[in-house]
Amino acid sequence: MSQRQRSFDVPTRDGMPVLGLGTWENDDPAQCTESVKTALETGYRHVDTAQIYGNEGAVGDGIAAADVDRDDVFLATKVWIDQLAPEDVAASTRESLEKLGTEYVDLLYVHWPAGAYDPAETLPAFAELRDDGLIDRIGVSNFEPEHLDAAADALGEAPFANQVEMHPLLRQEELREYADANGVELVAYSPLARGEILDDPAIVHIAEKHGVSAAQVSLAWLREKGVTAIPKATGEDHIADNWASLGLELDDDDVEEIDTLGRTDRQLNPDFGPDW
Repeated sequence: MSQRQRSFDVPTRDGMPVLGLGTWENDDPAQCTESVKTALETGYRHVDTAQIYGNEGAVGDGIAAADVDRDDVFLATKVWIDQLAPEDVAASTRESLEKLGTEYVDLLYVHWPAGAYDPAETLPAFAELRDDGLIDRIGVSNFEPEHLDAAADALGEAPFANQVEMHPLLRQEELREYADANGVELVAYSPLARGEILDDPAIVHIAEKHGVSAAQVSLAWLREKGVTAIPKATGEDHIADNWASLGLELDDDDVEEIDTLGRTDRQLNPDFGPDW
């Protein structure tokens, strides 16, 4: 199946809006529904969730409640590590679609290269879902270059996207080089380093220089690097502030100051994760 051809009134990279709403740990159903609705009515057109988040139903309710057509939303979810056997991929994805209240998702990720994941078994099951029209694009998450190579071998093509932790304190140079060389989109979760960037002196300095928030600086830096960001936000003020980052253009000095921070602060490192 070919990818659905749609246009968005927001910047995109290969058809994916470059700023999305993340929903990790947004586990209060009413709050999650309201934040998705608010984001979509603010202008967001990219919403990210996952099976393990336990909020696919609330995300679906938020999309349904917003004054935005479903087909105008780029929707992504992820298959958890215990559902990555071929038969479980199909069954759990259909369950996700039912919870989300949609007939398809734009992007389905392998959440981690762990658990039941076997590239030769798991990824053909993803490809079959794409052939059946239940997903548009195949993604992976938390993959290192060697995992991406194995995934490309199994699929006969590179995955569309690799979602990883990325922010000014974890700049992911190797993965960015790989993505550029192999046509893989990078999607940054925890793009604000779970709040750590808000207190970094260099980020704060740049924010004060432009009269914006530190969060906007981090998101603008990611966009400068060609990376899509999916910051979590629940309140209307943070949703609006993150959205305003699309209007911020960093200058060369700003980018260089961030690029030379010299910090490598990973916020998420579970026992089953890769050997980073």
